Amino acid sequence: MRYEVRPAAPEDAAAISEVILSALRESNAKDYSADIIKRVEESFSADAVQSLMGKRTMFVATPGVRILGTASLEGGSVRTVFVAPSAQGIGVGRRLMEEVVRTAREANIRVLTVPSSVTAEQFYANLGFIAVRDSYHGEERTIIMERQL
Repeated sequence: MRYEVRPAAPEDAAAISEVILSALRESNAKDYSADIIKRVEESFSADAVQSLMGKRTMFVATPGVRILGTASLEGGSVRTVFVAPSAQGIGVGRRLMEEVVRTAREANIRVLTVPSSVTAEQFYANLGFIAVRDSYHGEERTIIMERQL
């Protein structure tokens, strides 16, 4: 599948929200309870995504019209990396992360941190991130991972 990675635009917010919500419901639900998924979903409505665009450098992967995935950089933190379940496993997440890393290097960021879900821990490990500690929000376990640039 051919696609490009580009900066997210305000008009992408609803489609980005759909990608995030579908990934949460289909992929992350294997590792987290329904209560945790529901709580996390509340942070990713179309309006919430549009608000995040003002705080983060956000990217999307798209073959033209449809959004396949998204990833963001906020300071030295990787944020909101999600790929539509139908596009997982074909390199979309890896390509988005290449753009995040390139942007971080251009900003002279030396260490990237990512609060990884249990679901994505191996994905980040394959990209050179190392787990440094666990973090909990109630019962929700997040693995804080770092990568030197």
